[in-house]
Amino acid sequence: MRLFTLRGPLSLGRLQQRLGNPQSFVRYESAKAAPAPVEGIPYKKLSIGVPKENFPNERRVSLSPAAVATLVKKGFTINVEKGAGSEAKFKEEEYAKAGAKLVSKEESWKSDIVLKVRPPSIDEVRLLPDQKTLISFLYPKQNEQLVSALNAKKTTAFAMDCIPRISRAQVFDALSSMANIAGYKATIEAANNFGRFFTGQITAAGRVPPAKVLVIGAGVAGLSAIGTARNMGAIVRAFDTRSAVKEQIQSMGAEFLEINLKEEGEAAGGYSKEMSKEFIEAEMALFRKQCEEVDIVITTALIPGKPAPKLILRDMVERMRPGSVVVDMAAEAGGNIETTRPGELYTYKGVIHIGYSDLPSRLPTQASSLYANNISKFLLSIGQKDHFHVDLKDEVVRGSIIVHNGEMMYPPPRVAAPPPAPKKLDAKAAAAALAAAEPPNYFAKFLKDSAVYTVGLGSLLGLGMVAPNAAFTTMLTTFSLSGLVGYHTVWSVTPALHSPLMSVTNAISGITAVGGLLLMGGGLLPTTLPQTLAATAAFISAINIGGGFIVTQRMLDMFRRPTDPPEYNYLYSIPGIAFLGGYGWAAANNFPDVHQMAYLAASLCCVGALGGLSSQPTARLGNALGIIGVTTGLAATLGQMKIPMEVVAQMGGTMALGGILGAIIAKRIPITDLPQLVAAFHSFVGAAAVLTCIAHFLAHADHLAADPSVAVIKTSLFLGTWIGGITWSGSLIAYGKLQGLLKSDPLMLPGRHALNAGLLGLSAASMVGFLGTHDIGFGMGMLGATTGLSALMGVTLTSAIGGADMPVVITVLNSYSGWALCAEGFMLDNSLMTVVGALIGSSGAILSYIMCKVSLALAAHAGRD
Repeated sequence: MRLFTLRGPLSLGRLQQRLGNPQSFVRYESAKAAPAPVEGIPYKKLSIGVPKENFPNERRVSLSPAAVATLVKKGFTINVEKGAGSEAKFKEEEYAKAGAKLVSKEESWKSDIVLKVRPPSIDEVRLLPDQKTLISFLYPKQNEQLVSALNAKKTTAFAMDCIPRISRAQVFDALSSMANIAGYKATIEAANNFGRFFTGQITAAGRVPPAKVLVIGAGVAGLSAIGTARNMGAIVRAFDTRSAVKEQIQSMGAEFLEINLKEEGEAAGGYSKEMSKEFIEAEMALFRKQCEEVDIVITTALIPGKPAPKLILRDMVERMRPGSVVVDMAAEAGGNIETTRPGELYTYKGVIHIGYSDLPSRLPTQASSLYANNISKFLLSIGQKDHFHVDLKDEVVRGSIIVHNGEMMYPPPRVAAPPPAPKKLDAKAAAAALAAAEPPNYFAKFLKDSAVYTVGLGSLLGLGMVAPNAAFTTMLTTFSLSGLVGYHTVWSVTPALHSPLMSVTNAISGITAVGGLLLMGGGLLPTTLPQTLAATAAFISAINIGGGFIVTQRMLDMFRRPTDPPEYNYLYSIPGIAFLGGYGWAAANNFPDVHQMAYLAASLCCVGALGGLSSQPTARLGNALGIIGVTTGLAATLGQMKIPMEVVAQMGGTMALGGILGAIIAKRIPITDLPQLVAAFHSFVGAAAVLTCIAHFLAHADHLAADPSVAVIKTSLFLGTWIGGITWSGSLIAYGKLQGLLKSDPLMLPGRHALNAGLLGLSAASMVGFLGTHDIGFGMGMLGATTGLSALMGVTLTSAIGGADMPVVITVLNSYSGWALCAEGFMLDNSLMTVVGALIGSSGAILSYIMCKVSLALAAHAGRD
């Protein structure tokens, strides 16, 4: 217990005046120190049962060994029925190694929480003791008898199919996970039964036309089918009643079919609705015509709570060519194709019909892995601080809970939609409507464009007038051109390479090590505070470099297939070794301009790395170019420094130790944790920027005032510190959310906008104070203040974003680190740091934009199947 906690001396009399007596203060402090009790049951007191699925042909299992290991680490006891994962190709030894107990069927059902895939049978419900918890697909509307049986046992039952489709719950969305697999598998089954290639070929034996595929319905399953068919080389057409999916279909390379009747087919929540008679007639005419042209039809259309609509009629099937294939993904709900036989593969009038209702189960290993991630993360979201607690105020819990302690909870209460606001045509809207009615003013349009370019060119002229020296204008030229290159490099990146591209840009941003190397000194060890800070910056940058490129390589290895041709990536080391050897010889023989050419080579390799990671065929070359670029840049930095051998040894040891440590971490981390590892590594880049800027100020503050470019240097120094602080703390929050160390929910602090505005205002005030003083102590105080303010700002900004959007956040922070690197380049007059920083900053901004579009599209699909 603490008695004297107030600042300054405090007499007993003054303490009694404030609190009455010392004892009351002690009691107050004791009460304050006691942590509030956490609601719920600790994980370590709970057991989880994983019974074997007994539904016919069901091969999935609710938990994979990897998910078991995660839950065991949290404290749960896991009881897996013997043989539960055998059909999903998970060995019992793997479960045992992950920490699970292999038990009988009866023992697995006696666990506190039972996790399943398919709804349990009535016989299985009898095995479930009273007042236990069940999480599974349940489909309560179709299984009223099952729900009643669970309620009679006072079970707390959650339906994975009822989880609300909101941003926070995307990571729990098992329906979308299974629909994604089903769409992929439907296309594979169609290709397996189709008598020709999907892709077109021109061979010596003649020309083979590509298959034509029609996909009806563009939800998660439909888009997955479209992507798979396009990747296999087919010509794909798609139709959906919701106009909002047109752009998504076209972005995947498919043709969007339309009818000449405007009617929107999207109901509340993004689902399809029943269409008018006129629309259906026009739709039927379109499908009838398409059936005469296409080789394969895949249907995915479902309407919640109703039988699947009949879209392909018997006469349409009879119009298809013999050998054509139809896949009815809605077979379990009655089917979209009139001639479908649910659960069967058969041929009607020469057309092969696939009516399987267990498509996800036909990819059991992949489906089980994804489902295990969904259900385990949903389980961990029920409660907080390693305690399981059913909080009915949580909208995800309330939306998915079906029965609870003998009380029927389904359907959940509807959230009343706000009444539509009365339409007011304000002055702005009226002006817009008037402008729309009038013919366009082309003169005004051209005048606006002219004014924009006039201001832009005039700004460059103004910067030339106030430039402190020629070095500034040269660096500004380098910055501008590099930014344009970065802007245009990543526009064509494929969605599958978003994460590897994010990882390689993060690794390249480890060029912050250059700033640390330029400021290092002393002997075998640093001897001053600035030298220590610089060595620390170089060390953590080396961790990021060594680990970052290995993370990228491991991500790319996930795309390799056993049938892929052999690769000889080690041959890419030849140009790197040759260049470094040639540079070393030239530097030793005092060729004065070779250093700048080495910087140019490093910069071009970094450009090549970003361009290479934009497509699959060149991705590994891009990673190799990134390694060559960073290595060359570091070598060129050392080559132009005149330093004692003791300092060279210190630099080499620092970089080697950091690189080895990063490589070990990157190699040992599980493959599923790679995205969050990128965030953890990225925090080092922000920290290195802060340390380098502070070290530079401490080392050069004495003579900064006499430097003609003092304003540029101090502005760059301050901005590097501020951006680095945001990047450091924001990346740590992103890592915590992705790793499950922090709750993935957005943290909406009261008055957060005012708080962030206040932090920004205080940072601006600190910058004014820093630029206006030549006092080292005051200047250091301003840098310390902005470090704390920016770090806090990184926490508040990142915490307000849900865990599902953290990959986009990491890319935004990666862009920030590029601008911090640019600031360091201006501060140190280092062209390599400016070039690489502008590349990363601009390309990161564009990649963030692209990933936002993809995330919005995925969020839209998630509500449409």
